[in-house]
Amino acid sequence: MDEGIRTGLTTGLMITTRNRAAELQRTCDALRRLNPAPVEILITADACTDATVNVVKSILPQARIFVNEQPRGSIASRDRMMRESTADLVLSLDDDSYPEQIDCVARFTPLFDQNQRLAVLHFPQRSDEFPESLSQNYGGGLQRTRSFPSSGAVLRRSAYLELSGFETAFFHAYEEPDYALRCVAAGYQVMMWPGVTVRHHYSQHERNEIGIHHRHARNERWSTVMRCPFPQMIALILWRAVRQLRYAAGRGWDWVWREPVWWFQAIRGLPAALRHRHPLGWTAYRSWLSLPG
Repeated sequence: MDEGIRTGLTTGLMITTRNRAAELQRTCDALRRLNPAPVEILITADACTDATVNVVKSILPQARIFVNEQPRGSIASRDRMMRESTADLVLSLDDDSYPEQIDCVARFTPLFDQNQRLAVLHFPQRSDEFPESLSQNYGGGLQRTRSFPSSGAVLRRSAYLELSGFETAFFHAYEEPDYALRCVAAGYQVMMWPGVTVRHHYSQHERNEIGIHHRHARNERWSTVMRCPFPQMIALILWRAVRQLRYAAGRGWDWVWREPVWWFQAIRGLPAALRHRHPLGWTAYRSWLSLPG
């Protein structure tokens, strides 16, 4: 390893959850077997009314638990844990996802040691949402991407703080591509690596698919307003609106007639997005757009 490259990076782990005690129990059981173990585990119970806190205390008594009495959303919850963490790297998981390799920390840490511009490293997921992924063999090396899933990604905390972290106004959805965009614009890298895989059971409990679609589309619109330069912003807003409508059409007419819900939500938040507008250069924005998803 070259002289001057920092070694001995520490790794923490964070999960945000809401009323999925059964799913969280399975995940905690898997995390208990990690070797080496993360130096800290942070879990946020976001307005939970079930046995979430008791599950964590019984299986992972060393975990730091944050309890939101009122729902703050997954993004604000993760943002708080990133700022509260004392580790150099933070492995982000969902309450229904966990690494398949118990030595995952030892596998991915050297990549951050060797590349100081690596801000996010994420992994292929074996998900019940896509049954074909459960038996898929993943190979190859590092690949740059324009987004990542918070259900299986490692974030360099120093880069996160430097770039002001996730956009908490989004509440839920689209924080990953928005953050990846800012990483790329700042000269950092977001990469996928198949040296670790994540088992994502993808629970349907507490998951409203059309609501997630609306938030994703709304937040994508706000991100475009905040980050994309003019006049490209106008064309991109229109193109993305059409793309979201096509996605809804693929899910059925029940989705199509409800598309205006997110249009009006986006319009209501437009003044705030304009106040927080700090457009990036088009060269950087276009470079990000050209990366695989």
